[in-house]
Amino acid sequence: MWAEASPWPWPPAWARTNRTRYTPGVPKLTVTVIARNEAANILAALDSVSWADELVVVDAQSTDDTAALARQRTNRVIVREWPGYSVQKNFAAEQASHDWILSLDADERVSPALAGEIRALLSGQPGARGYAIPRVSFYLGKWIRTTDWYPDHQLRLYDRRAGTWAGDVHEGVRVAGAVGRLRAELQHVPYRDISHHLQTIDRYTTLAARQLRDRGRTVGMAGLAARPLGAFLRNYLARGGWRDGSVGLVVSILNSYYVFLKFAKLWESGRKQ
Repeated sequence: MWAEASPWPWPPAWARTNRTRYTPGVPKLTVTVIARNEAANILAALDSVSWADELVVVDAQSTDDTAALARQRTNRVIVREWPGYSVQKNFAAEQASHDWILSLDADERVSPALAGEIRALLSGQPGARGYAIPRVSFYLGKWIRTTDWYPDHQLRLYDRRAGTWAGDVHEGVRVAGAVGRLRAELQHVPYRDISHHLQTIDRYTTLAARQLRDRGRTVGMAGLAARPLGAFLRNYLARGGWRDGSVGLVVSILNSYYVFLKFAKLWESGRKQ
């Protein structure tokens, strides 16, 4: 979710004034956004990609003004029920007028540097069928470039003729062909505060535990104790959470709590069976 106090102004001046489109004969770009109850975020997300050739928003029957606000930026707003993350993102890509897709979440922003890199890439014929983008998160007043949160490469720019979304918890694009990497960052503000973070952890760990159970996974007491400890040591020590001070400690603890809760729920489901 997007914090009420934005760490930077949106839309930036370049997004308000630069409306240049790609020249004929080179790939054009559709940006797709799936959303539900994202009235606080949707305009900033869309303004960060106002330079794209097309914007497509798929709204999952929001009860707030998400769809109405999105229509202020694009006439390609589709309202439909929620079928799951990957299904919704594949549906959004199918609605696009162009084959090259940039999939953006409502709590993400394309930085000016990333916009320039994508536009330069698509000024000719890309050498890969998809591109992973490093994502940086803003949390508790700080950009986090440590722990499991960074660089958190996300494959979001892809040719839909070679790529499709799969997975229901941490969904991702599967591309048939070469995958490249971009250098500029995708900016992400995932949580309003710690309470919102904990609510999200509870929701996602329920889905993750169910997915593990459906795959036949089980966990014993040793794993239930060792896995969260390993996650904390990896986040705080190996991946440098200590460099971010108290915020890095909080992120490391909550990342390990995510692991604990996921496997605790898996353990619980095994007891119920």
